[in-house]
This record gives sequence, C-alpha cells and structure tokens, in this order.
Amino acid sequence: MTPVQRWEKRAEIPLLLLAIAFLVAYAWPVLDPRLDSDLRTSLEVASWTVYAAFIADFAARLLLADDRRAYAVSHWYDLALIVLPMLRPLRLLRLLAFARVLNRSAAGSLVGRVSTYVAGIAVMALGLGALAILDAEQDADGANIRTFGDALWWSATTVTTVGYGDHFPVTTTGRFVAAALMVVGIACIGAITAGVAAWLVAQVEAETRADDLSSADGHADA
Repeated sequence: MTPVQRWEKRAEIPLLLLAIAFLVAYAWPVLDPRLDSDLRTSLEVASWTVYAAFIADFAARLLLADDRRAYAVSHWYDLALIVLPMLRPLRLLRLLAFARVLNRSAAGSLVGRVSTYVAGIAVMALGLGALAILDAEQDADGANIRTFGDALWWSATTVTTVGYGDHFPVTTTGRFVAAALMVVGIACIGAITAGVAAWLVAQVEAETRADDLSSADGHADA
C-alpha cells in the first residue's frame, strides 16, 4: 500500500463526517431563506472551514505522492473542484466537491456491485440537484422552482429524463445544473439497464448449465 493509499484509508471516515457537516451547512440556508443572519453566518463559516479540510486533504495526498506533478495531472478533477468553487459565481461546484468525497468512500466499499453503486449515485444526484437548482432559482425573477418540493420534483423528472415541463430553470446557473443532471441521469439509467440485462443473461446461462448437467447425469444413469 502506497503512502497516498494509507492516507486515504485513514482520512476516509473523518472526511465522510466532514462532508455530511458540509452538506448541512450548505443546505440549511437554501432550505430556509428566512434563517437568522447570525446563524447563516455561522453556517457559512462552517462550510468554508470544512472546505478548507478538503483542500488540506488534497495537499496531503499531493505531498505524499511519489511523483507530485503526475499525481496532480491525473487528479486534475480534484484540483478543479478545489479551485473553481472559490469563485463566487461557481459556488455550486462545492456540491461536487462534497460528492467527490462520498464517491471516494463508496467506491471502496461497493467494488463489484456496480448497479448498487450507480443507483446510489442517482439518488445522490437527485438530492444534490434539488439543492443546487433551489439555490440558483428561488430568488430569481419569474422562477417557478421556489420550494424544496418543487426542486425535488423537478430533479426527479430531470434525472429520469422524463421532463414533464411543469417546472423548469429560468437562470443561466439553473440551466447548467439541469444540463449536468441530464447527463448524470442518462449515464445512470444506461448503467442500471445494462446491469439488469447482464444479470438476466447470467441467470439464463446458469439455468442452461444446470439443465445440461441434469441431462448428462440422466444419460450416465441410463
């Protein structure tokens, strides 16, 4: 096990707990726009504190890597998720940093169970998509997504590619969220469908082998 892998193993649980705290600090003000200003400030500080921990985690992995340049290049997405959300217009990308932490944790425990893993990603995309679209839309002029219920319904119809059209984003940020959610939805549905098809094929092959063995035993007894 490399030093980077040892660090990731030790940091997995603390980062997972911090990611959950980060989600609470991000989601609370979005879900309750009338939140007390002092509490809102405290949650913002907590959000950035946890985000600093994500940065420290990447810095530690970079320092422990044998070839730092190659590690930074191969993990460019981690670097982008750290740098880009510091820009105020791109703050929604902090949710992707949260998703990345959960993905690191889940990937290790769900190896070999692709359908379960992909289904988990779909559920996570559903919730994070609802939060992101509500954050982008709820204060916009002419917006029709103003409650978490509206956002969750919109997210469900978008990630499943149904798209009823009763709710839709009117802001540029909201449309980017929608586009990302559509891509995730198409990928997840395709992966789940392929997984179910592969399971069915395996079941048919298993039954065919069992029938062949039974026939062979019958001929041997005769």
